[in-house]
Amino acid sequence: MNTTLASRRPIPSRWLALLAAAWLMLPVAAAKAQTPGAASQPTRPAGNAVNGRDLYLKYSCYACHGYSGQNGPGTRLVPARMSAPAFTAYVRNPRQMPPYTAKVVPDAELGDIWAYLQTLPRSPSPRDIPLLTQILDEK
Repeated sequence: MNTTLASRRPIPSRWLALLAAAWLMLPVAAAKAQTPGAASQPTRPAGNAVNGRDLYLKYSCYACHGYSGQNGPGTRLVPARMSAPAFTAYVRNPRQMPPYTAKVVPDAELGDIWAYLQTLPRSPSPRDIPLLTQILDEK
């Protein structure tokens, strides 16, 4: 039996959507698989935020993420959108930055960096910036 691409049935769009969703969930599943017991861990590690600040500077994280963790060409780190275990998993196997292995940055140091990031203030809401509110009210 000779089958060609033209004779095959097209893949239903619902299957394509299911495959795309599964593919997008792979990084999340990988992060959970790399952190045993992540569900039972608190979202705030017992990291040292003061040491984390020094490490953030030592490893030049600010070069891409800015001193506030919110600006620069790198991913925005503040407000944190992931738990400490997910943060560690992402730094180990990132999509948009060089990977940092445990030999380069041990897990304890990543916990300190994550703890430091939790201390950084969030950006104010646009409604809380008087000059911006004034400009918008004039229009």
